[in-house]
Amino acid sequence: MSRRYDCSDPMERTRGIAEAVSAVRRGELIVLPTDTVYGVGADAFLADAVRKLLDAKGRGREMPPPVLVGSVRAATALVENLGTYGQDLVDEFWPGALTLVCRANPNLMWDLGETKGTVALRMPMHELAVELLKETGPMAVSSANLSGRPAARDIEEAEKMLGDAVSVYLDGGVSGHADPSTIVDLTGSVPRLLRAGAIPEDKIRSVVGVLLTEEDEADEPYESAESDGPADAASGPEIGKPSLTKGDGAHTRDASAEPSSEAAEPAEAAAKPSLTKDDEK
Repeated sequence: MSRRYDCSDPMERTRGIAEAVSAVRRGELIVLPTDTVYGVGADAFLADAVRKLLDAKGRGREMPPPVLVGSVRAATALVENLGTYGQDLVDEFWPGALTLVCRANPNLMWDLGETKGTVALRMPMHELAVELLKETGPMAVSSANLSGRPAARDIEEAEKMLGDAVSVYLDGGVSGHADPSTIVDLTGSVPRLLRAGAIPEDKIRSVVGVLLTEEDEADEPYESAESDGPADAASGPEIGKPSLTKGDGAHTRDASAEPSSEAAEPAEAAAKPSLTKDDEK
C-alpha cells in the first residue's frame, strides 16, 4: 500500500524522506517533487527497480530514464568525461532545469535500458529532491505520468496515474515549473539541442558558443558520437574523474577485469540516446 507524506510539515517531511530512502534501497518506486515537474524514481543501479519504473509508466527499454544526482561530483563519476562544453554548462546551469546527455562511464554496473552507452544527467534545483538524492545516490527518474499523458504537476495527478505501483509519495506542493528540462546532447563534437525546455536556447548558446538544432542538421553535416576522433578531440581538456565512493552511489566493476564490448568499442556504444518528448524530466 502506498504512503503519502505532506512535506510542508517538518515532521512529515523528515519521516517521508526516511521512508523514501528505505523504499529506494528496497528496490521500490517513489514519487518526488523537482524544480520542473514531479518525477517517479528508482535506484539507478537496481535493474529490477528500473524495470518497475518503466512498467509503471507503460514504456519499454528503448526509452531509458534520465538519472538525477545530488551533486556535481556524483555526476562526473557517471560519465567518461564532461568535456569543456559540459563543464561550462554545469557551472552555469546546475543545479537547474538542464539535462546533459553524455557518454556513460563504461565501468558502471547498471542497466537503464537501451542507452547505447549514454546517460542523461541532471541535478535539480529543489531542496527536498537534492536532500533525498544525497541519501539515495543517483536515481533513475522520469516524469510521474503514464506514457503519453501530461506530466504530473502535483501529487494528486501523480497518484491518480501511478497508484499503488509507487510505495512512497512525497508531496511538495505544485511543481515550480510547467516546462520540462532542456536537453543538450554532448556525445558529439558539438553540443546539440535535443529538446527545448525551461532554459531557453539562446542562454545555452551564450555559454557554449555553438549549438546544433534540428534546423542546423538539415543543412550541416553532424559529427555524431558514432565516429571516433572528432568527438573526443572537441571535448577539450580531460576533466579528472573522482574516485568512486559509496557516498556517490556509483557502482563499478574491477578495473582489471576484461572490458565489456561497450568499453572496447566506444564509437559503437555511444549512439544517440532514445530521449523523447514524453520524458519530461
